[in-house]
Amino acid sequence: MSTLPHARCWAVVPAAGKGARMEAETPKQYFPLLGKSILEHTLTRLADHPQIAGLVVVIAPDDEYWPAVASRLPPVTVVTGGAERCHSVLNALQSLAMSAAPTDWVLVHDAARPCVHADDITRLIARCEAEPTADGGLLGMAVRDTLKRCDAAGGVMGTVDRSGLWHALTPQMFRLARLRTALETVLAAGVLVTDDAQAIEHIGGAVRIVEGRADNLKVTRPQDLILAELFLRAQLKETL
Repeated sequence: MSTLPHARCWAVVPAAGKGARMEAETPKQYFPLLGKSILEHTLTRLADHPQIAGLVVVIAPDDEYWPAVASRLPPVTVVTGGAERCHSVLNALQSLAMSAAPTDWVLVHDAARPCVHADDITRLIARCEAEPTADGGLLGMAVRDTLKRCDAAGGVMGTVDRSGLWHALTPQMFRLARLRTALETVLAAGVLVTDDAQAIEHIGGAVRIVEGRADNLKVTRPQDLILAELFLRAQLKETL
């Protein structure tokens, strides 16, 4: 159970995507990584965190890979996904609302981020709990590289000032009822948000960013698997 004084924390993992950029028939969350699937690593990280009360996993209606993975995991709630990530998260929140309080926290985490570190989750929870004027927050990393704006043909149109720019990571943490309302509002307006913080921003909410570790990699392309393996091995050494 959660150690938070007033609210429990729940994790939601949208895992209904196909991962087209991996150029493979198997959805990327089921790619093997150090003897487990990417999704198994991700769910285990969340399930093992002492402040997370339970997990909701969102899978595609025709997912043939999930049963084998589920047999190797502790019990989780399974919800059917929607057309886009934001639809899938909303489906999970609607299911979670039947057993969780409206003021409980929800940490939405990408299925393809298997290297998320427990310390980052702990700091995110602490920061959100300590910010009563904010709706929640997300892990992020300050942009370090020079940024270029290009046209459709790949021509450079200019250099973007990177000051104040951050890479949005996950988990992203908000109150259940607030995030549900935000997603319902943007979808009713025909807006497809790419992350949960964007939905909160759309309704005028306040979001805080918490600096996360650089190894919280999202596996998007085939070469990312090599980095994910290196990061997981390095993290394992940290615990020895």
